[in-house]
Order: sequence, then C-alpha cells, then structure tokens
Amino acid sequence: MFTIGGVHYDWDALFVVLVTAPVLVLLTWLVKSTKQGKAMRATSQDPEAAAIMGIDVNRTISFTFALAGGLAGVGAVLFLTQYNIRYDTGFTLGLIAFTAAVLGGIGNLTGAVLGAILIGLIQAFNEGLSWFAPGSDWTRSIVFGLLIAILVFRPEGLLGERTPEGA
Repeated sequence: MFTIGGVHYDWDALFVVLVTAPVLVLLTWLVKSTKQGKAMRATSQDPEAAAIMGIDVNRTISFTFALAGGLAGVGAVLFLTQYNIRYDTGFTLGLIAFTAAVLGGIGNLTGAVLGAILIGLIQAFNEGLSWFAPGSDWTRSIVFGLLIAILVFRPEGLLGERTPEGA
C-alpha cells in the first residue's frame, strides 16, 4: 500500500489498525457510559450487592460472556489476516492475551491493549532484527521475563488496576 522509511505497509496491516481502534473505543464507551456497562462493573465488584440494587446478575454475566466471545471472534479474524493457523494457535493466543492483560493491568482495557502492543513490538524486534536479537526461539522467554519483572516491581500492571473511589 505505502512505504515509510523503507518499511512497506500492506492493506491487511491497515485493516487491523482500522478495526482495532474503533472496537477499543466502542468497548470503552460501552463499559464506562452505558447502563449495561454500569451493571457489568457493579457485578464485577460485588454480585450480591448488585443483585440487591436490582441488577439481573445472571443476565449481566451472560451479556459479558457473549461480548467476550464476539470480541474473541473479531480478534481471531484480525489475527488470521496476518498469520496462518496451527494446531496450538488458540493456546498460544490465550497465553499471550492473558500476559497482555496482566502487563497492562487487570481490569484496565486500555492497559490490556498497551500490553498487547508491547508484546507485539518485542516479538517484531526480536524476530525481525538480525543484529543484537537472540532470535525467535527466545521471544516467549523475553516476554515472560518482562511479565515477571512487571509483577515484581509494579504488581498492578503498567497502567494500574481500576479501583473504585474510596477504596
């Protein structure tokens, strides 16, 4: 599609960015600004108190899981525009997604995306550079080493865990 500084960008890479950014904005809006998002946040804090306040906890949990399944489908389509599928793709992606969520901060949507971008950059630099890079065999070790360092020195993640006011 175009080249910047000797790096060629294809349509599929642009497609990933053009889909990911609005999905993150819509998800953030849904969780922070809608009645269903408020119910999701209340249920995650204290399901019993949410039920007392009149929130249908089971419906909220079902909605959350359906939303997560839809987002997983979007993520799978975006992943498959860039890579081929293997027998262990789901396990590997689940492990990377968990690591991204922990790196960014559990419960922080923007932090999870930041963690995923950081993992992607580590993988790209480690596997793409021919000098000073240990190679693709070490990518997971580097990512998990970073995860351990983050957990030791900043246990709440890069952007921190979202906590209610007064807690």
